[in-house]
Amino acid sequence: MFTLHRLQGHIQTIYLAEYADRLLLLDGCCRADVGPVCDFIRQQLKRPLTDLHLIVVTHMHPDHAGGAHKLARLSGALIAAADVPGQWYRGLDGFMMHLSDILLAKWVASRMKRPQRWLWYPRFLRPDLLLKDDEPLPGFPEWQAYHCQGHTDRDLALLHRPSGELYVADLLVRVRGRFIAPFPLFYPNRYRSSLLKVQALAPSRVLLAHGGEFPLSEINLEEVLASAPTVPMTHWRSVKAKVRQALFGKDAA
Repeated sequence: MFTLHRLQGHIQTIYLAEYADRLLLLDGCCRADVGPVCDFIRQQLKRPLTDLHLIVVTHMHPDHAGGAHKLARLSGALIAAADVPGQWYRGLDGFMMHLSDILLAKWVASRMKRPQRWLWYPRFLRPDLLLKDDEPLPGFPEWQAYHCQGHTDRDLALLHRPSGELYVADLLVRVRGRFIAPFPLFYPNRYRSSLLKVQALAPSRVLLAHGGEFPLSEINLEEVLASAPTVPMTHWRSVKAKVRQALFGKDAA
């Protein structure tokens, strides 16, 4: 038996699975979430930090990878990530994107009226374990990892097979009562394949990092597919489009 705890993170929901002898963190949180997660384990669960055995990083954005390395240092937990070559934030473009993603997370926090916190984190992840598609989590065999790319090139979704609950991280976002594709969306074709994979898995419940959790029957995946971008929607494309519009007028966008 296990209990899946929901914690309010800095800008996202944190899911922590508690077992009799170990803990599993379904994502790497924000850098600002490290203290609250540690406090929850020690004070609410009355357990030592060393009970945290595994931290999954579903992708490299600040609210999913920002606390992973520090939490691993404090607890001794292993870090698991998708088996994808290279680093997401590699090169000069990656350095600039890392900065912009941190600024975007700060902007989201301000929109949510959260206090400003230190969000800086390493742009290169050093995972202990690399997960292939449809692979069980080491030490937690009832959880299955699935590659669900599109938002980035290394997104993971995590299925708890006995209950049918599927944590999809940022694969879906709920805004003003509607389910939509996330921003940025680097790989629209992969994204569509990922939604079809979720549809085929037929989970009983879908857990979002942003927007809550819902039975699959309440999520119109066909509508999300129909409204999803067919070309990449990224920071850089947005900036270039705004520059073209400023220089040549709205017809150039």
